[in-house]
Amino acid sequence: MKAKLVIILGPTAVGKSELALDLATEFSGEIINADSQQVYRYLDIGTGKPSIEDCNRVPHHLIDIVNPDEEFNAALFRRLAMTGIGGIHQRGRNAIVCGGTGFYLKALTQGLFVGPGQDSTIREKLKRDIGANGLAVVYNRLVKIDPSMTSTIHPNDRQRIIRALEVYELTGKPISEWQRQHAFGDASYEMVKIGLNRDRAELYDRINRRCERMIQDGLLEEVRGVIGKGYGLELKPLRSVGYRQMGAVINAALSLESALEEMKQETRHLAKRQLTWFRSDAEIRWFHPENQKREIFQSISEFLQ
Repeated sequence: MKAKLVIILGPTAVGKSELALDLATEFSGEIINADSQQVYRYLDIGTGKPSIEDCNRVPHHLIDIVNPDEEFNAALFRRLAMTGIGGIHQRGRNAIVCGGTGFYLKALTQGLFVGPGQDSTIREKLKRDIGANGLAVVYNRLVKIDPSMTSTIHPNDRQRIIRALEVYELTGKPISEWQRQHAFGDASYEMVKIGLNRDRAELYDRINRRCERMIQDGLLEEVRGVIGKGYGLELKPLRSVGYRQMGAVINAALSLESALEEMKQETRHLAKRQLTWFRSDAEIRWFHPENQKREIFQSISEFLQ
């Protein structure tokens, strides 16, 4: 029999973490983080990490495991998550995966397309193109080759843009076509996928208030502290939404007020991309996290029995 896995997913700020905590308490669970930013140490406020109290209440895994200048990717996530899930089941408890990084969830549940090896010549050429013309120009080149990438690769995700173009240069086929052909077919678990969503106005209001709260809680000071530890603003996790805007404030490129508005807008765009990704998965059962909480608990109770 395959091990059972509860997955809580949805757009940013929808209420995944709160629900996962309640579920873990009710069903003797431990939480596996599936947020690509919460793996980084020192990035706490802008990633919405669980509090010390929450971690004392329920064990959390895959949080604060790498430094901001260390490599982390879907393959590493898959390996560490599977190890963590195995340990949870050995302890006789239930594994609850919680997060909004769709590619990480897909890698965990369906396997991972590895693709051809890296080519240093192609990579150096792409890096030169980015240096000369800007990342946006190179990203637009990728979108022309593979329009589906707009829902899976963010325009600022330099690493994945380079990889997607590298695969195309090496094989003549877009990376999305490779992924479809390989079908991510390695389903390792028996799963229930609980998707959380709210109507757009409600979700966007929560996003706006969350961004404001991050500023109030000291996001700008957090970024200054990370820089003080010797980490540069050019690092991948510090180019993510929120951190990038605070870096612009520190460099006097944006006022704090303008940075906050940009942060709200980009977070809303992120939520839209996440929903676009998740809606292609017919296995997801969608609920409102509060109005349908009883139905969620009933579904998971039946699944675990």
